[in-house]
Amino acid sequence: MFIYNFKVNGSKIFKYFFIGIVILVILILIFVSVKLFVGARNDRNVSSCIPQGDVCVISSKNYTNVLKAVHENIDDYVGVKIQFTGYIYRVLDLTDTQFILARDMIISSDFQYVIVGFLCEFENAQDFENETWVELTGEITKGNYHGDMPIIKVTELNTVDKPNEEYVYPPDDTYIPTSGII
Repeated sequence: MFIYNFKVNGSKIFKYFFIGIVILVILILIFVSVKLFVGARNDRNVSSCIPQGDVCVISSKNYTNVLKAVHENIDDYVGVKIQFTGYIYRVLDLTDTQFILARDMIISSDFQYVIVGFLCEFENAQDFENETWVELTGEITKGNYHGDMPIIKVTELNTVDKPNEEYVYPPDDTYIPTSGII
């Protein structure tokens, strides 16, 4: 029969454990810093709108990032003028002057999608049929539709052809909620 005798030095184990935890925390901080830096840089390039005069143009590539940012920070965007393309979509509880300027957001690899968009108000909204593709220019306001919601007060609405990039994609993985997108 063999008997092994070993001695555990508690202070050395504690030192090694503490050093391991400190190294892990440093690695996590480095990783998070890199993601924030790269994400913020990509966010400026991909998510920001393209200013044309005093109007920000939203493209298919940054549509959902802008949509998400505006919904999360309504007060920061009130008064901003935007221009973008989508199709008219209505649900039953909207008034005659309201519609959703919608896009189809792909949510899976087999092209399943959900409808996303901005709630809009336009005096002549009833002149446009559902699923009509339009280009809209308007101003972001804060309104109430089942809670606080950004509402686009339409100043110009023109019929356009369906764009080549009719689908949009979920906000990218570098998305960082910020009020500086538009």
